[in-house]
Amino acid sequence: MELSITYKDAGVDVLSGDVLIEKIKPFAKKTMRSEVLAGIGGFGAMFEIAKKYKNPVLVSGTDGVGTKLKLAFELCVHGTIGRDLVAMSVNDILVQGAEPLFFLDYFACSRLDINIASSVIKGISDGCLEAGCSLIGGETAEMPGMYSGGEYDLAGFAVGVVEKDNIIDGSQLKVGDVVIGLASSGFHSNGYSLVRKLIEKTKLNLFDDFISEKTWAEAFLEPTKIYVKPILKLLSSCNINGMAHITGGGLTGNLGRVFPSHLGAEIYLNNLPQSKLFDWAQKAANLSIYQMLETFNCGIGYVVIVSKKNEKIVRELLSNYDIETYVMGHMVDRVKSEVNYIQ
Repeated sequence: MELSITYKDAGVDVLSGDVLIEKIKPFAKKTMRSEVLAGIGGFGAMFEIAKKYKNPVLVSGTDGVGTKLKLAFELCVHGTIGRDLVAMSVNDILVQGAEPLFFLDYFACSRLDINIASSVIKGISDGCLEAGCSLIGGETAEMPGMYSGGEYDLAGFAVGVVEKDNIIDGSQLKVGDVVIGLASSGFHSNGYSLVRKLIEKTKLNLFDDFISEKTWAEAFLEPTKIYVKPILKLLSSCNINGMAHITGGGLTGNLGRVFPSHLGAEIYLNNLPQSKLFDWAQKAANLSIYQMLETFNCGIGYVVIVSKKNEKIVRELLSNYDIETYVMGHMVDRVKSEVNYIQ
């Protein structure tokens, strides 16, 4: 009699997936908001929009963490990459003034390792707690042959809400507004294809001391900063005319995305933060400062643009959240470029 070939024989262990779901339920439970009607375990999660909104607009975003994952695999560090995943999406929707409500993840691998997967998803839960949103669902896909052993892929999906009259779309920006940069926690989740190439080129020992008590490995895997709570507090304290999340494409590629067609920004290079991490990248890659600004966040993870009268309020409030700020420049009439750098 010919033996049957089970789904497990083909490389998919359904029971492991069930075990993982039970293991991560406590992580998700910690993130639950009162508006959650149904979360992890069903075919679809349900979330009720609070009645405090008169004319709510939903804002959605999706992202991954790119090849930063490769370093996580190499170093066997899986507990922080989930925070990166949450940060990339919630910071994006925050730009339009949206409060993140809920988050869903997609975790794909060749063969499910419950310990690794639960570590990643706990990191996602930690990020959701920091952002104040609920982890209400996701998908774990076990796909034999699609990924190398021990590797996985991640994607995240965030949904937030903003009152229609309070949407920040750059339409309120005007000449003279102050461009304020918020410090990043390092590379965040962008530029890692180049970073990894530079590590190989310089034969960098990732476990050597970097600064203070931090190794290079810890610096490279530092999670992306989540700006949600301080920015929401800021939105309730003063008018913000524009914001930008500095991700792939660096400062040059992201700042102008929020400008109306007639405005640009003058950015003073001397006002940007100095960082040993980015100095290393620039020297190792032999890049000009302009090439750096097209590739990395260069120490600025998020940008807030306000009228001159609100500059002090912004900087004082953000300092209460231990966020360093830099007055990078101001808005001007656009001549040619969206962003003009001044030495």
